[in-house]
Amino acid sequence: MRVYRGEKYYVAECVDLPVVSQGGTLDEAVENIREAISLRLEEEDLSERDMFPCFPILVKLPEWLRL
Repeated sequence: MRVYRGEKYYVAECVDLPVVSQGGTLDEAVENIREAISLRLEEEDLSERDMFPCFPILVKLPEWLRL
């Protein structure tokens, strides 16, 4: 998953699937992309796509490092 900070929103995209979402905060964007991915994969057999659930690690950067 990649998350970009725009002017008003954070935009999250899944690098393995054509799924994009957004949120007013970083946490909201991550929550929204997880829901969007879940909905996209509801009918799919993940083992057929060589995909398995994983747990991402999120890191909050200090304000001075943010763009």
